[in-house]
Amino acid sequence: MPKLWGLLKASHFGPTLIVTTISWFFAVYYWWEGPAFFIAFGVFTGQLVVGWSNDLYDYEDDLKHNRVKKPLVAGLISRKYLTKWLLFMLPFAFVANLLGPLGFKGGLVYMFGISMGVAYNFYFKYNIFSWLPYALAFAALPSCVAISKDINPPVWMWLGGAIFGTAAHFINVIKDMDQDRASGIVGAPQRLGKRNSIVAAGLLIALGILALVATI
Repeated sequence: MPKLWGLLKASHFGPTLIVTTISWFFAVYYWWEGPAFFIAFGVFTGQLVVGWSNDLYDYEDDLKHNRVKKPLVAGLISRKYLTKWLLFMLPFAFVANLLGPLGFKGGLVYMFGISMGVAYNFYFKYNIFSWLPYALAFAALPSCVAISKDINPPVWMWLGGAIFGTAAHFINVIKDMDQDRASGIVGAPQRLGKRNSIVAAGLLIALGILALVATI
């Protein structure tokens, strides 16, 4: 049981649950409850890949800053154990999404979003384009469900997703910004600073709402 809890915590369970729930609502809208649960399950597996790869890659930095809320630092699970599960979940997520209700096209779009999340962990978080993977991943999340029904994603869907995803990036970074800078992690929010990042997030949220109102 402690190891299961460690795996869930390593997935960044709060954001993972939010993303999975959003996917379920879109799936219910375009499909119905039955396929929606399978789509949400596939999305959940992809989010596990992003969260677990993040905790594995950040382990040394988390240890340096004594982030005891992280399960690897707290000793709830080992890196070997988490790596084993990640190596299992990566191909499983591809199969679950490409062979599920999303279909090949929708599944590929979603897994592209997952690839962006992993790319952020390993590369983009260190440069000024740190917001880009969030924008692309959040645009892909609802769009993949529409594509699964052979519907071109409307402008409000991918544009709103991209804008709100970028806002989420700025909000997510604020709490660890000082430690990130000390570790040489200088994405767009770290370059702007906390106050400016809060302003940027607020403006992006307002822009996202305007985009939805203007395009729906």
